[in-house]
This record gives sequence, C-alpha cells and structure tokens, in this order.
Amino acid sequence: MDIEKLLKRRVSFEADLECLTMNESNEGENIVAGQWANQSIGVFTSGGDAQGMNAAVRAIVRVGMYIGCKVYYIKEGYQGMVDGGNNIQEATWLSSSNMIHMGGTLIGSARCMDFRERWGRLKAAQNLIQWGITNLIAIGGDGSLTGANCFRQEWPSLVRELFDKALISKEKQAQFSHLNIVGLVGSIDNDFCGTDMTIGVDTALHRILEAVDNIMTTAVSHKRAFVLEIMGRTCGYLALAAGIACEASVIFIPEDPPAGDWRQYLCDNLMEKSKSGESRRTHIVLVAEGAVDREGNPIKCNDVQKVLSDQMKMDVRVTVLGHVQRGGNASAFDRLLGSRMGAEAVLALMDAAPTTPACVICLDGSDIVRVPLLKAVQRTRRVAELMAERKFDEVLQLRGRPIVKNLIIYEKQVKVIPHPSLVGSSRKKFYRLAMIHVGQPACGMNAVARGFVSVCISKGYQPHFIYNSWEGLTLGKVKPITWNEVHHWTSEGGSLLGTSVETAYKIGLRSIATRLNEFDISGLIIVGGFEAFQSAYEIAKGREMYQELCIPIIVVPATIANNVPGCNMSIGCDTAINQICKACDELKQSAFSIQRCVFIVEVGGDNCGCLATLSGIASGADCAFIKEEPFTVRDVQSACSRIKNKQEFSGVKQGLIIRNENSNFNITTDFMYRLFNEEGKPFCTARQAILGHTQEGNKASPYDRAAGIKAGCRSTDWLINIIEGLGARDGVPVYSDSPSTVVVLIERKDHSEHCPVLDLALQTDFENRLPKFQWWLRLRNLHKILSWPTKRNEDKKDADSKSIMFVDH
Repeated sequence: MDIEKLLKRRVSFEADLECLTMNESNEGENIVAGQWANQSIGVFTSGGDAQGMNAAVRAIVRVGMYIGCKVYYIKEGYQGMVDGGNNIQEATWLSSSNMIHMGGTLIGSARCMDFRERWGRLKAAQNLIQWGITNLIAIGGDGSLTGANCFRQEWPSLVRELFDKALISKEKQAQFSHLNIVGLVGSIDNDFCGTDMTIGVDTALHRILEAVDNIMTTAVSHKRAFVLEIMGRTCGYLALAAGIACEASVIFIPEDPPAGDWRQYLCDNLMEKSKSGESRRTHIVLVAEGAVDREGNPIKCNDVQKVLSDQMKMDVRVTVLGHVQRGGNASAFDRLLGSRMGAEAVLALMDAAPTTPACVICLDGSDIVRVPLLKAVQRTRRVAELMAERKFDEVLQLRGRPIVKNLIIYEKQVKVIPHPSLVGSSRKKFYRLAMIHVGQPACGMNAVARGFVSVCISKGYQPHFIYNSWEGLTLGKVKPITWNEVHHWTSEGGSLLGTSVETAYKIGLRSIATRLNEFDISGLIIVGGFEAFQSAYEIAKGREMYQELCIPIIVVPATIANNVPGCNMSIGCDTAINQICKACDELKQSAFSIQRCVFIVEVGGDNCGCLATLSGIASGADCAFIKEEPFTVRDVQSACSRIKNKQEFSGVKQGLIIRNENSNFNITTDFMYRLFNEEGKPFCTARQAILGHTQEGNKASPYDRAAGIKAGCRSTDWLINIIEGLGARDGVPVYSDSPSTVVVLIERKDHSEHCPVLDLALQTDFENRLPKFQWWLRLRNLHKILSWPTKRNEDKKDADSKSIMFVDH
C-alpha cells in the first residue's frame, strides 16, 4: 500500500482538507472515519544513532496525524518505555519541525537492561496502555527490532498479568488485547539482511569520503600512505563502498578475506600496480573494523601500517575515523529514505490485524517494501554464525545484492591489469572504444570515464576520449588514454573531457561519421543528459545515410535534471539534491533568525521537476512548484495564505518554497518573491535565492561516484559483448545497423537493461525535453502531506483554495 492508495480511500479528499494537527484546539470533527480514527502510535529510536532517524520520526508524526492518529514520542528508547512519565509525550506539528536535516536522534536512544527482564517489559506494557498506545514503530538495529518482536509476542500474557494484578480494568484488557509492531532499520553499518540500504549509511559514506578527500591533499604532498579504519562492526559495506568511491589501493572487509597471507596479498597488490605502469604518490588502504583473515584472525590498522613500513618502506599514517562517521547533518538520500520509510511504516500499522506478523520496512532497489521482521532478523543472525564458522561464500550470499555487486566493481577497479594485447611491441590489432560527454556538466561524469578505462584496459580494447563534445570530435580532439591518466578522477565534479549542449545533428552527422571512421572507432559511449539521448536518437535515425554510424552506441544518463527517458535517477542528480539541501538548510537558519521569513528558492532541472520535488521533501520545504503540475497566481496566493496560517497557529516561524526554474514562464521567482512580500503583510516577509550552477557541485557525492563507476564498467562491458557478438575479430571493421545497438543504459535493482533509443523515443516529449512517465511524481502527495498543517476551524470558503496544493493536476 502506498500514499496514492491511502489518498484514494480518503472521503471527499479534495473538498475536506481539515487540519489533523492542531492539538491545542478541540473544535471541529475528525474527518477520518473507521479504524484509523483515534488510534495511537508510539515511535522510539533504539541502539546506535544514525543520520536520517529524525526524518523518519518526522514522517511518522505527520502521516500519523494526517490519517487521524495521535502520535507519541517515546524518549530514550526502551528505557523511556519502561520508565514512562515524561518520557512519553504527545507529538505536535511544531515539535516535528526543523528536524529533518539533523543527525542523530532528537528523541534519544539508550541501552536498557530493564527491558531484558519480564518485570521491565511489564512496566513498559502498563505505560503504553496508560497512554492508549497499541501501535509501535521501532527504529534501530537488529537487536532493537528483535526486542520489539519479542515484546509483541509476549504482549497478551503481559496484559493478562496486568489484569490479574488489578493494574488495568477488564475493559482495558479487552481494548488492548494485541500490539502491532513495525520496524525501521537505522544503522550506519548496513548489516541488516533484507534491505539494500539502512537509514544512515549514505550519510556515513559522505563523512568517510569527506575525510579521505581531505587526507588525500596531505598524503600527496608528502608522498605518504594512509591506513583508515572504517566502522561497520562485522559488515564491510561502508569500507567497500567508500573504497570504490575514493579509489583505494586495497580494501580489507570481513566478508571477503584475501586468500593466503593477507600481508603478502597487500604487498603483491601494491607491487602489481607499480609493474603495470601505475604511478601514484600515495596509497589509501581501508580496513573495516571487523576485518579478518581466512583463519578468522583480526586485521588491524596498526598491523597494516607495520607491513607497509617494514616491507614496502613507505611513510605510513593511521587514521581512525570513529564516531565522526555518525556525525553531521543527514544526507539528502537519508532524509528521503527516512521520510519514505516512516510514511510506509504508518500505513503498515494501519493495515495490520492481530494475526498479521510484524514487519520491517526495507528498500528494494528504488521501492519501499515490507519484509517479515522475524525472517529478516533470523537471516541477519545467521550471518554472524557463518562468520564465526568462516563460511565466507555463504556470508556473501546472505548479505545480498549490494555488497556482491560492489565486490565485482572493486575487482574491476582496484585490480586493473593491462591485457596482453595492449602490452609489448608485437601485439595484435585491437579495437578502439571512445567516450564523449554531451550536455550540461554533472558530478559523476568523470567516474564513468574511469570505469570505462578500467574495463577497456583489462579486456584488451584501446580507450579513447573525445574532448569538447561533438565539436571537439569534428576538430580531431581524440586521444588514447592510459590507466595512469585517470587517477583521482572519481571525486572530481564537472567534466574533465569538456562538454557542450549542442547535439549531433546540429554539429553535423556527416562530419561526425567521417571522424569516427577516420579514428577507427568501433564503439561509442555518450555520457550526458537529454542532449546525449537526443544525439543518440539522431545518430540512430541517420544510419541510413551514413554507414560509418553503424557501430554500437550506448548512452549513460548523467544530468542533474534527471530527464533522460527510461532512467530513474541520472548520475549527478544526487549531488545536486545534496547541494540544494545544504543551501536550504542555511537559508532556513537565516529565516529562523529573522523570524517570520519565507525564502523562495529557484532550483535547476530544465523543464523537469525532479530536483524541486526531491529536494523539497529532503529540505522540509513547504511546497514545490513544478512544470508537470501547472499552477496559477491563485495557487501562489494560496501557498502564501497557508504559510501565514502555519506561522500564526502552529508556531513555525519560517517558510521555504522551492520553484523549478522553468515551472512557469510568467510566474517567475522574482514575481513570487514580490507577491509573497505583498500578500504576507504583516505576518511575514520574503527573500529569494537562485542557486544556479552551484547545484552542479564541486565534489561528487558517494552515490554519484559509485553509480558513475558502475555505469562506466557496465556500458563498456555491453559494447565489448556487442562487438564480440557480431563476430568481429582481428581488426575487422565493426558494423551493425540494428536498432538494438543504439541504447540507453538503465540501472534496475538487480541488473542493467539496455533500451533502444528508438523505443524510448516513443515515450518522450521532445518539445518539453521530458519523459512521458516520471516515477518521482508519485512522491508529490507525500511531500504535500508532510508539509502542510491545516487549522480545523478555518472557514469553509478557504477549502477550495487549500485543496489546490494537495490535488494532483
């Protein structure tokens, strides 16, 4: 069940948007009918803190209020549940404001030995019944979720014991006969089986890569090697993902110890890089805190330092990042993940029956799903048992898709060995593959280039870069590339190849065909946004005229606009959303200081509202105006009125409006700024901020670095498979005019797809440069629910204008 289905169940949704959050006022009737009305939800966080927990708590509070429930904070985890009193407090709209960006958990977390005893659980049950709570959402690791499930199973006997001791009445025993439990996994370790990503992991990767990027400057300056210890307990996901994104020389993780002596493995790996012609002034070695060898003996940073110093004669320093990885504001990904999981957790509770097993909310690809809690916990516990038995292959199978896929990429990136055909003077004829960047720059483009070069060199194909886009190709700016030339490219923003928004047709298909033939290019990767897609489409259509264009061509979507047809999330989009959220956090702080101030923020995205919508949810914006949902001046006035009311009645003293740059030709950012200043009198004033090219970012985010490398590897593998599938060998020219050889790379949750551009063109609005279907539009309703409280006793005459902000146009 999702938000859309929930909204369809609502009665007179468009006309009756009464407020469910004004706890101070008892006026008006709750419009939510049936089993949802007057139910209570308790939310608590337990175990280690993780960034994104606050976003989940906020979503639980606001979605719960929206459907008519009372929501309670249970502070200090299980300890607060046992102690009761002021540790259980009813949530209000204001109490859940200004928290989405904050790290840690604002409602506290604590270890609780009392809850391990039956008398402690009995007190917890009594406290929950006192507050009328029969629905619990637990946010924590596998231990916290296991405790919650055991509590649920024991609940009937606890209620019976409370009645026998005359601590509750017969009516309450019947009323509170069962307890519903839903779990959310909040852990930076990503060690819970059943979900691709846990809340907090992405932000922890941000902290790790920020540290590595900073360390790199001093490491290169002094020609030092650095050994970093990465958190994760017995899970190596953080170390592995960070190692791929920062181009680490060697990574040690618990799930995949090196064969034989790890010391020899370390030295051999570094010497192989030197023999292959790879020249570095520094090496980064990442060691997961639970790393072991094949015998189960721990591998520690100091041991690695000693080996590098004694055997490799390196100047080595050790850095233990520790709890720095848990610190700082939550990343955009964790804010979105927490918000989506929190909303789904409330819906799961509302769907639950006494016989429904407890579930945990998980991420499966880009989908939020429900998984049986007991099954997921048992699988997670089984990993620990297998680790103790040193059955590492089985451990990897249970860990699942994310870590296995990253290991494959690690092998391709860290252990690049030139193919024999590219070494020596007497070598056979090899094929040339080329990469070109087209469209606006986006972080992650350079990571694609690095992935491309690594696979080419490993498989005996000569990689070439085409500089300055299509114009550069026509001018002959094509150069063969070595592995040594793409060091430290992964983190760099923009496009080191140079890019342009001009499409292939505009430059001239004849010139492009001539140059591709002249440089003997057998396969082409086009990295970029809608211009890249359109160029591939033009080339596919132009093959009838120019046979030189009949080579395999693949488009890798990379644009902050996220408007490439068929693609869920383009490379560069995550960095842009993080940049927007960072700016909005600072603007909200300014607005809070000024009091009663509204910021109108213009974000990029061309004609696509993806950036505005996702950053609107992640930044806690009041609303986001986009082109896909046409709006009028009346809608802007309605937004202003609502912000005035929110500031007057809910106590929130600032506002934030996101506007897509091309959302409306006439209702510009400046117009909205002036209108808000006029309509807001005397309750609020307005400011405007146009983020412009700052959204493109400086350093790529962890997501975009990893996505770029993976896309580079997979697109190159596809080219090579097509070339070899055509039977081309020994330098025979590659030729194929099949539509299936001009494709767009589309990443799915467990595989890559290659969709022909001619097929995707049927799903494309070329006039507006947009796909006809955009998945993120489904999140618009969630944003609106999380953003707007409505006063219950507002005049009926305002109901129509209020509904505009909620109804999909």
